[in-house]
Amino acid sequence: MSKQLRINRSLVLSLALISLAAAMVACMIDIGGPDPPGSAIPIEEDSAEQVRQTWQSAIQSAALEGQVRVILNERQLTGFLAERFESSQNPLLSDPQVYLRQGAIQIYGIVQRAMLSGSILISVRPVVTEQGDIHLDVSEASIGPVPAPAALRDTISALLTEAFTGSVGTLATGIRITALVIADGEMAIVGELR
Repeated sequence: MSKQLRINRSLVLSLALISLAAAMVACMIDIGGPDPPGSAIPIEEDSAEQVRQTWQSAIQSAALEGQVRVILNERQLTGFLAERFESSQNPLLSDPQVYLRQGAIQIYGIVQRAMLSGSILISVRPVVTEQGDIHLDVSEASIGPVPAPAALRDTISALLTEAFTGSVGTLATGIRITALVIADGEMAIVGELR
């Protein structure tokens, strides 16, 4: 019986160690990262559609007035970005948050690859070119304790560019941007028909 008890203990201990090892492998390793620059922004279901409608409304008004005025807020852009990432099969970023503060667009979210997970913060400064286009300059980007990879920075820059200049924005509609201001959770874009 003593030998049987040792075999059972050994078997139980082995199974416990295997279970512990499996649990450790299944868990994500959080590498940390920057904190969000503000409180969480709730995602509204129709935010992406609001962005499209805001542009379309501004364009219709411009036909009468000759000037385009668009105001986008953090909730709209957060929802727009969330929809774009959700439609991707392997999104680079989850739980995106877009903050419009101090002249910059700050994007915060979670990046998960393999067994690693970390927060990311990207700061983008929009610049109006002489031609009246918007250029998005990624001024800072960090994921966990290291700088963000160029591919992630480029993807987020492309998604934001689409929001401002894509299928419903300035490039598609022939608008020349004359001013762009970011402050207090909103971005104001003023332009004229080309």
